[in-house]
Amino acid sequence: MTTTQEISVFQKIEDAITQLRPFLEADGGDIRLLRVEDNIAKVKLLGACHSCNMSAMTLKAGIEEAIKKVAPEIIRVEAVEE
Repeated sequence: MTTTQEISVFQKIEDAITQLRPFLEADGGDIRLLRVEDNIAKVKLLGACHSCNMSAMTLKAGIEEAIKKVAPEIIRVEAVEE
């Protein structure tokens, strides 16, 4: 069962990703939020982001920081294969 708080956090993260999406798309990539578990955002890197050797840096320095800014309860962002 999904609570209103979980939906709110999910939406905050989606909004942060939406703000970052044009920068990722400019390099041929994208990102999708899959779920939030135990205050960890699970994302899937798509397109060029999936195979880019800089994706780990982009994930930590860009995406994770943007997400933590809007949803401080998130402790980390992980890229997963699903």
